[in-house]
Amino acid sequence: MRAFGKRFVPFWRPSSLILLILLALPLYSPGRAKKDTNDRATDRDALRAVLVAQQEAWNRGDVEAFLSGYWRSPDLTFSGTSGISRGWDGVLARYKKNYPDRSAMGQLDFSDLEFRFLGPDAALVLGRWHLKRDKDALGGVFSLVWQRFPEGWRIIHDHTSADIKQISSE
Repeated sequence: MRAFGKRFVPFWRPSSLILLILLALPLYSPGRAKKDTNDRATDRDALRAVLVAQQEAWNRGDVEAFLSGYWRSPDLTFSGTSGISRGWDGVLARYKKNYPDRSAMGQLDFSDLEFRFLGPDAALVLGRWHLKRDKDALGGVFSLVWQRFPEGWRIIHDHTSADIKQISSE
């Protein structure tokens, strides 16, 4: 084949392809994939541990300990039915307003957790929440955006919605 009067030379010569494969080999190996999987299992366990600690804190009526899983920053955001709360102090005020006492807090349970990693230091956790109180039960869904900090994984954004079908009087 001719190209502008010169002999056509294909870009992908066999020697170029072999060089490309040799350069790419260190980037993928079964051992590396296994290490990444193990790292993610460790990260999932760490995220789950924060959620378990939050659930335990909630169930003993300790809102501030519950919030220790959140990024203590003015840039923290919480989106819910009543709008957006900004900053750790704003989210704390929202929780204290909506759950003023132990009876309003009830017993919290998380379920159906799904973990998606968005990079080495970021994750999305989807799940369901259930709250059983003396007078009623309610629940819904949440999506939590997490970031890894030197002190560990923290929630940087929480979007929690109530599921009308789950609200019931008992």
